[in-house]
Amino acid sequence: MSETTSASNAHLILPDSPLARSILDLVNGAEPRAIANHSIRSYLFSRMVADHRALVPGQDYDADLLFYATVLHDIGLTDEAARRDQRFELDGADVAAAFLTDHGIPSEDIDVVWEAIALHSSAGIAQRRGIICSLTEAGIGLDFGIGSDFVTDADAAAIHTAFPRYAAASSLVDMIVRQAVVNPAKAPSTSLADYFLRTVHGHTGPLTPSRWGD
Repeated sequence: MSETTSASNAHLILPDSPLARSILDLVNGAEPRAIANHSIRSYLFSRMVADHRALVPGQDYDADLLFYATVLHDIGLTDEAARRDQRFELDGADVAAAFLTDHGIPSEDIDVVWEAIALHSSAGIAQRRGIICSLTEAGIGLDFGIGSDFVTDADAAAIHTAFPRYAAASSLVDMIVRQAVVNPAKAPSTSLADYFLRTVHGHTGPLTPSRWGD
């Protein structure tokens, strides 16, 4: 995978392969800007987590698979996935798997991405299901300020300037709840959607107090 960027900050590098561009086109076209930017920031933050853990791309983890998993992790909140009947994490994993299958990605790699997306909201489980699952969950959490002590203000500012938040947290909650209200099958007991539906319905603030804000 070749990587290019017009920004001087190394933390803003995005992959530039044909498939990576197709994935970015997909999320930018199908997701609201707040969600698409969150997904892209999650990738950038996941790479920072990997660097912080002294993990080497191509040796300790597959950077392509990490990109697929993080950038596609909320594809379950799009209109296409909304017509399905599972929790958004599973519907998103299925949509991502179908997309990657259509682009010729090997099934064993798709399985890794599927699991990372399906488990991205399952803290405590994702960390034990391989490096891509772990880095995906950590990058997403870092976008909400979780475990952000090692991130400099300058690096955080550069990422948020390139990909603004646009009230990402409240947008996510609203979309998850909206799906669950229309189709209760999307909010099985103990799921994230069930939690939001029961306790955060109508909430417009951040998911949790965050260093980055909403």
